[in-house]
Amino acid sequence: MKKRWYDFLWIASLIYLALGFFNILFAWLGLLCFFLPLFIALSKGTKGYCNRYCGRGQLLGLLGGRFGLSRKKDIPQWMKSRAFRYGFLIFFFTMFFQMLYSTYLVFSGAQDLGQAVTLLWAFRLPWHWAYRGTLLHDGVAQFAFGFYSVMLTSTVLGLITMVLFKPRSWCVYCPMGTMTQLICKAQSRKG
Repeated sequence: MKKRWYDFLWIASLIYLALGFFNILFAWLGLLCFFLPLFIALSKGTKGYCNRYCGRGQLLGLLGGRFGLSRKKDIPQWMKSRAFRYGFLIFFFTMFFQMLYSTYLVFSGAQDLGQAVTLLWAFRLPWHWAYRGTLLHDGVAQFAFGFYSVMLTSTVLGLITMVLFKPRSWCVYCPMGTMTQLICKAQSRKG
């Protein structure tokens, strides 16, 4: 089977994580992974991003499949349930809006820039080497630290579920996948 350009988007996922390690402002690029799935779902009515363009899904498939880092067990039924997927989506958005609120506080001057990445929404990792200040407001960096935290946490969760279950088990409860699925269902009801 001939490889296409989008079969190599897993490389973009690795580059994204590496760039954020050295300069946190590159975390803003992660917004592409946030808006592109929504745009494709809204414009095409499909989960084309998830099925074809998601670099994280490709990376998990590669690591778990080709490199054999997965136990290849079925994901538990409760993780496939609507309640878990929607509950995780709500939790994810709560954390996302908390990150936006912290960004707002830095922009407004009510809070200083926190040069840390929060892993799994609980562990604050000092990340001061990745930001030396710029001409931009500290709020821009605060958003980057927060967004990189979200992206790193979701990657770690994906890696954990990849090792424990099938390679792309993260895709079952990925918040972006759940949102695009909701959009596609809503559009199919309209049509």
